[in-house]
Amino acid sequence: MRRSPVIKMTVFLGIAALLAAGCSSSKKSSSGTPTAAATTAAPSSAAASGAGAAATAPATVATKTGPLGTYLTDGSGNTLYLYTPDTSPTSTCYGQCIANWPALVTNGAPQAGTGATATLLGTSPRSDGSQQVTYKGHPLYYFKGDRAAGDTSGQGKAGTWYLVTPAGTQIAASPSPAVKSGSY
Repeated sequence: MRRSPVIKMTVFLGIAALLAAGCSSSKKSSSGTPTAAATTAAPSSAAASGAGAAATAPATVATKTGPLGTYLTDGSGNTLYLYTPDTSPTSTCYGQCIANWPALVTNGAPQAGTGATATLLGTSPRSDGSQQVTYKGHPLYYFKGDRAAGDTSGQGKAGTWYLVTPAGTQIAASPSPAVKSGSY
């Protein structure tokens, strides 16, 4: 029996709508583990090679200094964020959330680069079997809207995404608007 293309498209759109659940709709099983499949797609930046993709080597966490202060990056200088609803090393970001905020994953113990503290690094398992890098107990993420190393366009998004200091705390400030020449 052949199914019509309309029925196939309707089923596909229904499944897509279910998968498009937002960050706050992470579901957990009775054991407390997330039930939604984690997808860690790479950020849009070409400079973010391997960011959020299946890790083939240990991840490196380093720092960069910018207008908001010193914050965590990966080994290639791509900005890392924490998600305030994560109240433990276990991520609550799945579904559409992880599509927009890919997890920093590692294969092996994460490494401390310049400015990062090795004793604050750790890992936490994701439901897909990958290991997400944590820093002082915070799971670390990229923002797909960051286009190049050092971009911080995810800072303060939805009041829940923040840059991370080398001490493992969030940077709550927003960047100052740039002053244009001739306007004071």
